[in-house]
Amino acid sequence: MRFSFTPEQEEFRTGLRRALEARSPTKEVRRLMATEAGYEREAWRKLNQELGLTAIHIPEQYGGQGFGQGDLAIVLEEMGRGLLCAPFLSTILASAAILNAGTEEQKATLLPSIAAGDTTAAFAFAEDSGLNDAEGIAMTASPSGATWRLEGTKSFVIDGHTADLIVVVARRPGTQGEDGLSFFVVSNDTPGLQRRLLKTMDETRKLARLTFTHVEARLLGEANAGAPAFARTLQQAAILLANEMVGGAERLREDALAYVKMRMQFGRSIASFQVTKHKAADMLVDVELAKSAAYYAAAALDEGDEDLPAIASLAKACAAEAYLQTAIHAVQMHGGIGFTWDNDTHLWFKRAKSSEVLFGDANEHRERMMRNWKH
Repeated sequence: MRFSFTPEQEEFRTGLRRALEARSPTKEVRRLMATEAGYEREAWRKLNQELGLTAIHIPEQYGGQGFGQGDLAIVLEEMGRGLLCAPFLSTILASAAILNAGTEEQKATLLPSIAAGDTTAAFAFAEDSGLNDAEGIAMTASPSGATWRLEGTKSFVIDGHTADLIVVVARRPGTQGEDGLSFFVVSNDTPGLQRRLLKTMDETRKLARLTFTHVEARLLGEANAGAPAFARTLQQAAILLANEMVGGAERLREDALAYVKMRMQFGRSIASFQVTKHKAADMLVDVELAKSAAYYAAAALDEGDEDLPAIASLAKACAAEAYLQTAIHAVQMHGGIGFTWDNDTHLWFKRAKSSEVLFGDANEHRERMMRNWKH
């Protein structure tokens, strides 16, 4: 397992950061987050075609570039740093679900348009219970001729109100836990599907509630055998979100440090005050530790580490706490202006708070880590 990025990866990061800085300044973030869609399709399609972002992790035989999760983690980190308003994480998770659960024929049919940036997708698994595991799946799927009928609701679906394709996890009626789980794909214009944008604190990431009433769906993979693919997709979700979070935390740390170096009080820079130095040191330690956990988890995903379930939870728990604590320090270091609307710090603070609970908070993932770690 490698513990550092290659020169090619560092060059990729540099080019990507430069592109995102040009396309996603905070002024543009504020403009897009105020819209219902949360992004502009043509601008996203153009960016994706230029950089091939959604194709990075998709194998070449399905129209992708065939790179590893480590390269994908770099993209998520840089997007977290720039708060790019785009349906990237949602589409990546949906394509990961297709790769984990679909047949070869289904992958060849669904993935090329996602890799090309023409199709956006969403992964719908969480429900009103807020659980992030198989126990939380209550939506039912019943066979209806050559298709299936879905009944129930999905909530907190990232970009679910705009996605062209929705990958849904449901279960056979009368089953519990990991039994009877299956994956399905649903088009956004399918009769019986209602999509409603949720009002959330973090406007830079849109979440939706989807209601399925006799919705016709296509089975993805094998019926009643979706539990392993579901577990792996959730692990990928935790790892990718962790990498996105460390990117945001690093941006907050850098901005706060730049501000205190510039801000003068009593004839001296407030960066010279001991309390400020302590906060800066705490932020650096927290962010670097979270980076190590997130990078290691991405490498473990590429290597197929047998402790991946525990490592994924470790990365998510560490990144969640580091991001939020760094955001708190950043607000305090900015002083009175730090919690005003005109200052940009609150944009990352709200993303930190929403990401803390997305896919499970730190306490939940620590419990998972202790259950899954193999001695």
